[in-house]
Amino acid sequence: MPSLQTHHSFHLPARCQGIHHFSSSDRFLDLWHSSATNYLLGGGSNTLFLQDFDGQVFINTLKGVSYRETKNSHIVTVASGENWHELVTRCLAQGWYGLENLALIPGSVGASPIQNIGAYGVEVENVIAAVEYRDIETGETSERLGSECEFGYRDSVFKGKLAGKTLITHVTFELPKRYQPVVTYGDLAKLDNPTASEIYDTVIAIRQSKLPDPDVLGNAGSFFKNPVIPQTQYNELVSRHGQVPGFDTEAGVKVPAAWFIDRSGFKGKTVGGVRCHPDQPLVLTNANDASGDDVITMAKLIMQTVYEKYAVSLEPEVRLVGSAGAITL
Repeated sequence: MPSLQTHHSFHLPARCQGIHHFSSSDRFLDLWHSSATNYLLGGGSNTLFLQDFDGQVFINTLKGVSYRETKNSHIVTVASGENWHELVTRCLAQGWYGLENLALIPGSVGASPIQNIGAYGVEVENVIAAVEYRDIETGETSERLGSECEFGYRDSVFKGKLAGKTLITHVTFELPKRYQPVVTYGDLAKLDNPTASEIYDTVIAIRQSKLPDPDVLGNAGSFFKNPVIPQTQYNELVSRHGQVPGFDTEAGVKVPAAWFIDRSGFKGKTVGGVRCHPDQPLVLTNANDASGDDVITMAKLIMQTVYEKYAVSLEPEVRLVGSAGAITL
């Protein structure tokens, strides 16, 4: 059984029945239908294999970038197997601005609409014009406009009713020619009329200072989503605990999950081989030959403690995969 340890960034020593790289969607469909139990993998930065997977794993290597322009926009269509950060860097070099706040996010382009990736005041839904995909069952090619992708916080139709039913083949981004920097988040607000390159460099510096390199210390980035709670509950938290960080959204107040985890005493805490990072408690790390059981134990302990203390439910952002496929905690 081939090892998956180098194919997911937490680097647990899981194995599977077979690993298949595909560079065409037709090849993918042929291989997929020859196996009963399958898992589609991109860069592996948001997937954590907790156990040996009793099936075939398919790794997307679809490549290609095309460009056209309109009077007001740069239109960039990108194959789903392209590396996300390399795309951001390429767009910056070409003068196609709008992705720089999302620099250094690990993973593939195809994962970006599924997860609706976001960072430093920007979510990818703001620049996605369309997503092309193939129905895994029928092979039919379809396209959804960005407005039809049912985007939400770390959510989309591809995580909902289309989950496990499609292969995203291309994502089309519409980047405005009239550049408007987004500097509303954290240290970016300290920048005075920055260029896109300055935002790009600053975001990379921030991420490198706060987040461990998965090639050095296995991790899957932010393990939990930031919870969104009703305004009344947020007001109650403030009355009980003093100053509580929060950001207003249409659905309620988004409170950093790291705040709850830190205040619950988990920063630097170890369970088995898993450690809650001492500088960024939102990140769980493979500190000492962790097992899948260690990950589950730590995650459940954090979730239970935060709920008991604050009545707030944390939800994993990472995709957790067991022997038969995706699992929930």
